[in-house]
Amino acid sequence: MKALIETIVTPLVDHPEEIEVNVKEENNKVVYHLTVHKEDVGKVIGKNGRIAKAIRTVVYAAGSDASKRIYLDIM
Repeated sequence: MKALIETIVTPLVDHPEEIEVNVKEENNKVVYHLTVHKEDVGKVIGKNGRIAKAIRTVVYAAGSDASKRIYLDIM
């Protein structure tokens, strides 16, 4: 899942070397924290959050077979 997030975000940003995905697992959920360069945050979020929503949709669909709920935080 971490590789999927990086693959989706890399073409969107100007500083791909600063993409960082951290994973935090809890009892019934997995939270992925996506951090990008401060100049790239707007590009990853998009107008009205459309790109962020699309990224979340793909990540949630890819993890739908897992027994744990998946969340994506963009910072």
